[in-house]
Amino acid sequence: MQRAVAGAAMAAMAVVAAACSGGGEAEPARPLDDTLRLNDIQALGSHNSYHLEQPEEVMILLRAFSAELADSLEYSHLPLADQFADQGIRQIELDVFADREGGLYATPEGPTIAGLTVPVDPEMSEPGFKVLHVQDIDFGSSCPTLVACLQEVRDWSAANPGHVPIMVLIEVKQDEIPDPVNAGFAIPETIVADDLDALDAEIRSVFAPEEILVPDDVRGERDSLEDAIVTDGWPTLGESRGRVLFALDNGGDILDLYVQGHPALEGRVMFTSSERGTPEAAFLKLNDPIADADAIRDAVAAGYVVRTRADGDTAQARSGDTAQRDAALDSGAQWISTDYPIDDPRFPADYRATIPGGTPAGCNPVREPEGCTSEAVEDPTQLAVPARQN
Repeated sequence: MQRAVAGAAMAAMAVVAAACSGGGEAEPARPLDDTLRLNDIQALGSHNSYHLEQPEEVMILLRAFSAELADSLEYSHLPLADQFADQGIRQIELDVFADREGGLYATPEGPTIAGLTVPVDPEMSEPGFKVLHVQDIDFGSSCPTLVACLQEVRDWSAANPGHVPIMVLIEVKQDEIPDPVNAGFAIPETIVADDLDALDAEIRSVFAPEEILVPDDVRGERDSLEDAIVTDGWPTLGESRGRVLFALDNGGDILDLYVQGHPALEGRVMFTSSERGTPEAAFLKLNDPIADADAIRDAVAAGYVVRTRADGDTAQARSGDTAQRDAALDSGAQWISTDYPIDDPRFPADYRATIPGGTPAGCNPVREPEGCTSEAVEDPTQLAVPARQN
């Protein structure tokens, strides 16, 4: 809350200063906001953005079960607001589990097996979506509920309304995991249509309509989202700056349930990773920028927005291999997700992912918008200044 109040005060002072800076029309702070579009940018994202590594006692047990699994979970992220402020993150990923009655994930069994006692977080006992990676064994989260995570996003955004749009990728989880010692691991609730309606409702409970960008805003009068983005294009940066958009990570049955009854995502909050040629197609998740290089470049050139990954399962941080990271940056994907916006000092390779020249976001290397500069995309000295109202 203090961040939000301080940011609002800075924004107000900036507006007053601009109004009092002399006679005549002042030069707009962001002269390209009416020409650059949302998909003309490239920005850094974080993978499993809430993730906190397990206590060493739990990691020892995981390593005894599978060294490869333990290696893949050996990373942590800063709180969301710190990622935005200090690491230039402009896309986050949240894994959510339905918890209709509350308490399903409140007492994870992993620490019990390791001889630890974990205090029960009262928020975990309440109904609503919970944010964690794997029930019972990899549950560390800087914001354990979806509402808590989104409140952090909202408060930072309100304090820094000059940011490029932040994308929140949500993966809905429902899979059971092996329970080799019969510890009584939580069995996730199977997702039904009502859960996805509840997910949209939780997002809307945190954000006002003007604070988010939803499919209806992009589709306009067109019959499909695909027609809208190809024919009319995405909103300009001026129209989307300071706002948040959401995308559903899932395919398969969960994607089908989310689209069902909502042609071209009418009335929905989240964009979906839908195949090109479908009415809801606008966003694509293509996580392998080496194998998917041509598909990503073609989709970006055609007007889609794409999320890909610079690294995965801590492999690149351990080896120092930058091939996937470099391919991701060259691909033109709008959001490059990483576990390493800074290097992990435990690994000797000094691996990290950043946007070249980004401040923190930069110009899309495939779309190459005319006259674009990183400062025109996002100027850190202008974060507290709201977007110009058209």
